[in-house]
Amino acid sequence: MSTVSERVIATDAGRRGGVWVAAAGLVLRRLALLFALLTLVFAAISLLPGDASRAALDRGATPEAVAAKRHELGLDRPLPQRFWSWLSGVVTGDFGTTVHGRSIADLLVSSAPQTLLLGGLAFALTVIASIGLGMWWAARPSGWVARVLQPATAMVVALPEFVVAAVLIMIFSFVAGWLPAVTVAGRSGFPATADMLVLPVLALAVPQTGWNTRVIRGALADAARAPHVENAELEGISPRQLMVRHVFPVALPAIAASYATTVGMLLGGALVVESLFNYPGLGALLAGSVADRDTALAAATAAVAGATIMCVLLAADGLRAWAMRGRR
Repeated sequence: MSTVSERVIATDAGRRGGVWVAAAGLVLRRLALLFALLTLVFAAISLLPGDASRAALDRGATPEAVAAKRHELGLDRPLPQRFWSWLSGVVTGDFGTTVHGRSIADLLVSSAPQTLLLGGLAFALTVIASIGLGMWWAARPSGWVARVLQPATAMVVALPEFVVAAVLIMIFSFVAGWLPAVTVAGRSGFPATADMLVLPVLALAVPQTGWNTRVIRGALADAARAPHVENAELEGISPRQLMVRHVFPVALPAIAASYATTVGMLLGGALVVESLFNYPGLGALLAGSVADRDTALAAATAAVAGATIMCVLLAADGLRAWAMRGRR
């Protein structure tokens, strides 16, 4: 008897150890991906035509002044040495300064709330719309709702955010003239009027709504085939009560994992959408750093965004693993 118990305990310990090893491997892969991203951003901006020292000086600056500025910014050092120096500072919490002498950390802190507002509104819209559409589709899998949502969601999922943004600008700004295509920041640093948020939020939310609608519909369809759900249906429970009390709770872990992934996708998409709408967030900061050939600012922005997305995706992987474990 004791031998059997010892085997069970050893098996459980082995499984727990395997889970931790898998989690550690996943974290290391994410960190390696983040390091590769930062290396690529730093190298790509450094190799672009132009010079950050000239962006920091007047157009009439003398060659001597440009050379002195290059030395001050460290641009006369080899690229690997500059990258390692910057990365060492980031590890200790020092992001350095821009080519104009401003604190990069202060710029990130002042720009992040605007991006969080944009992403938060897009996420809220995505959750509300996708849950409603997904449950509606699952309740009527063979009706006209399914015939409309099947191609519509497939189309919007295939479109990147910048294409959706361009279409929205053309329809609602250029043709209809209902909404502004350019964001103007007020004194607080946020958009001056609420209508300036509508198109950027829609550009982010539409593709993610399409994706999550399909995920929710599939998760609910799988949950509806669970034995206890079929038994509840045979007992004569109304379709609405069956969906809310029995089907949706079973599908919730998979839906939560999809939404966690969506948060990361929204943060990444926001960097592109902000540039298109001149929105005053991290995306605009990244675009300005590329224009100035400011490798430190661009890499710092990519580091903050990439680290945030990495953490969110790790949470999504954990939720997904929990959901799969619950099905076994």
